[in-house]
Amino acid sequence: MRQEAKTWSLFSLTWPIFIETLLYMVMGNADTLMLSQYSDHAVAAVGVANQIIALTIVLFNFVALATAVLVAQYLGARREQEAVDVSLVSLVANLLFGLLLSAILAAFSEPILRMMDLPAELLDEGTHYLAIVGGFLFIQALMMTVGAILKSYGFTRDTMYVAVGMNVLHVISNAALIFGLFGLPALGIQGAAISTAASRGMAFLALLALLHKRTNIPLAPRAFRRLPFHYLRSLLKIGVPAAGEHLSYNTAQMVITYFITWLGAEALTVRVYTQNIMMFVFLFGIAVSQGTQILVGHFVGAGRYEEAYARCLKSLYSAIAISVLLAAAAYWFAEPLLSLFTDDRSMIVLGRKLLLLTIILEPGRSFNLVIISSLRAAGDVQFPVYMGILSMWGVGVTIAYVFGITLGFGLVGIWLSFIADEWLRGLLMLWRWRSGVWMKKTMVPQAKMA
Repeated sequence: MRQEAKTWSLFSLTWPIFIETLLYMVMGNADTLMLSQYSDHAVAAVGVANQIIALTIVLFNFVALATAVLVAQYLGARREQEAVDVSLVSLVANLLFGLLLSAILAAFSEPILRMMDLPAELLDEGTHYLAIVGGFLFIQALMMTVGAILKSYGFTRDTMYVAVGMNVLHVISNAALIFGLFGLPALGIQGAAISTAASRGMAFLALLALLHKRTNIPLAPRAFRRLPFHYLRSLLKIGVPAAGEHLSYNTAQMVITYFITWLGAEALTVRVYTQNIMMFVFLFGIAVSQGTQILVGHFVGAGRYEEAYARCLKSLYSAIAISVLLAAAAYWFAEPLLSLFTDDRSMIVLGRKLLLLTIILEPGRSFNLVIISSLRAAGDVQFPVYMGILSMWGVGVTIAYVFGITLGFGLVGIWLSFIADEWLRGLLMLWRWRSGVWMKKTMVPQAKMA
């Protein structure tokens, strides 16, 4: 039932991913935008809680990342039964791991936020949000796994359609539960949390139905009785290092967020508002990197290394060009964009400075998004981790503390650390791709060439 890789173009895979990712970002911004009309404190509390949630997602996202790589390579090598087996094992693994992490977040939400040094006036609201959204994160784990499988089979439009439905449901339920519409109680931040969890649950059911319809992957209970768990070794071999790179990034971001708490609640809030705008800037890079990963995975599985090499570089050039244009546009329209979130003049002025620095930051991020995804698709997952740890902590966190705190540059200093980290890692990744070492990292036997 899969589509033939040779009929795919980057555009045909990427535009649905672009729309889907945009809608997921809108979902996150819906909480921020609606809560900004409710309380600036609520926005800051959600911003810190979402740092914890993002870190948790990384911990079970390694299964989804590895699944995408293995399924794409097996399909490229025309070994479809192995692709089915990997998919089933990954679903069970992520369900169990997701349940464990969800239980931890639900039970220990307040102590975790205290460790983050969340200001006392934000603690109660942040605890409620983290307990509800975090307690149901296992649904997100399953969504990511099913979505990765569907995309590797080429059905990127299906995941896009689900994202559309989920966001419509989320925005409506958000408004109803935050502000008390349609006779419902006004629950504020708790309403946003309930809306997020419920809309994700509905989206997962839709994705599961599409997986059953589009692929030959059996979902009946008997299909899970005798699973080939030896595939866990391959999943872990790819997923653990890949997750390590993301885990290092998110942990470093949490430490930097901790530094920002020393600057006060206003700095935390400006960071949340500015990064919500920045998400739309690097959206194109995210979409291109995911589409490129699918193509590179299929090319590598089929032994078509020259096509994989060229595809990555072409995608990189496109991502850099678009990121610069979008970052410049975000800076040009900084005041009206920031005014959507706040009317505090000092916040708007500071946010505008950060968006100016984003013009330098985003091209560096494009290197990492596109090339790391391509390296991962080829099975070369350890190098990005080692270089990531070196750069994120040795450069990013260090410069954030020195420039942001010690020298007193505040959030401007923090943004300078982001720039230094992204560009250093990006150039290292480019060197790795050009070296061709990744061609020896394929995880599955190649297809026999005609």
